[in-house]
Amino acid sequence: MSLFKRKKWYWMDDFVNGVRYRLPLKTTNWQEGKRLEKEKLNEIAEGKLGSLGKVARQTFNDATDAYLLERQLHNAEKTYITDRDRSGSLRKFFGVVPLRRITADMIVKYQSERKAAGVSGCSINLEVGLLRRVLKRHKQWGRLAEAVHMLPQRYKPARVLSPEEKAQLLEVAASKPEWEIAYCAAILALNTTMRGCELKGLRHMDVDLFEKTLKIKRQSTKTDAGERVVPLNRDAILALGKVLDRCRVLGSVEPDHFIFPTCENGKLDPTKPMKGWRSAWRGLTKAASLKGLRFHDLRHQAITELLEKGLSDQTVKSIAGHVSPRMLDHYSHIRLQARRQAVESLEARLIVTPQEVDSTNSQRLN
Repeated sequence: MSLFKRKKWYWMDDFVNGVRYRLPLKTTNWQEGKRLEKEKLNEIAEGKLGSLGKVARQTFNDATDAYLLERQLHNAEKTYITDRDRSGSLRKFFGVVPLRRITADMIVKYQSERKAAGVSGCSINLEVGLLRRVLKRHKQWGRLAEAVHMLPQRYKPARVLSPEEKAQLLEVAASKPEWEIAYCAAILALNTTMRGCELKGLRHMDVDLFEKTLKIKRQSTKTDAGERVVPLNRDAILALGKVLDRCRVLGSVEPDHFIFPTCENGKLDPTKPMKGWRSAWRGLTKAASLKGLRFHDLRHQAITELLEKGLSDQTVKSIAGHVSPRMLDHYSHIRLQARRQAVESLEARLIVTPQEVDSTNSQRLN
C-alpha cells in the first residue's frame, strides 16, 4: 500500500490485479488515510469500486460487442442471437457512455422509459440482466448492485395436462403426416424433460440407441448445468426411430448432422438445426382443443409427472438439468388431486363425525 500527500490531502496509489488505483482520500490525517485506503482496497476486492483502468473507460457499445463475440464462440446460436437482439434498446440508451460513467440513476431512468413505452416488466428485466452481465464482466456491477432493482413481473403459469388431455394431444398429433416432427418432438419432451432448443440441437453423435441414452451438450442448452446424459425409455426410443428414419431418407446421416435439420425453400441443410415446429404445433393444439398450450409446457408436464411418482428432487434435477430450488417449485405444479391423495393418506380416523355416530347406532339397532 502507498500513501502520498498532494497539497493538504492524502491520496492512495495502489495496483490491484494489474490495475492502478490513484484516488483522493480527502483527509489530512495520515492514520485516517491508512484506514480509508484499506476500506477502498476492500471495496475493490469486492467489486464495489470497479475498475478505473482502460477497460472501464470503453463505451457500452464496445463492451457489448466484446461480450457478444464471446457468447457467439461459447454458447448456442439462439442464445447469441437473443442477446444480440436484446442489446438493441440498451445500445440506444447507453451506447457511447463509458462503463464507469453508468450510474444506478441512469438504469432506473432506462427502466422507466421502457415501461412507459409499454414494454413488459419481464422483458425489461431481461434487458437489465444483459446490462448487468456486461458490467459485471468489467467489474463495474458491484458498485451498482445494491441500488438497482428488478421490476415486478407476472409469469404465465405452467399448464399441466390431465391424462385425458395428454392422450388427446398425442392422438391428434399422430393423425397427420405434416405433424410428424412436432409429434415426435412432443413424445421426446414428455419422456425426457428436454427443452425445444435441446431437441433442435441434437446431432447423430449425441444419440446412443444401444445404450438407450442421449447426450445434451452445452451448445444446445441454457447453462452448464443443462449438460447431461438422459436415459431413454421405450416411447422415446420409438420416437427417435421415426426421426432417424426420416434423416436417412433426407440424407442427414453424418455424426455431426442434426437430427432435426433445417429445410428452407425446399433445400435441406443437415449442418444447421431447424428453427422450430411452430406452425405445426399451433395447428395440432388447436385441433386438440388445447389452444395456447406451449411446447415448453411439455417439460413442465414431464417434471410434474416425475415428482408425482415420488422421485427425489436430486433425481429429477439429474434428468431435467438446470432446475434451481425456486425453479423446481415453479415447474412442479403437482396437480390438486395428487396433493389431495397425499393428504388423505395421513388420515388415522381418530375423530368420528356425528353422521358416522348416527350410522353406527343405526346399525346396532338393526
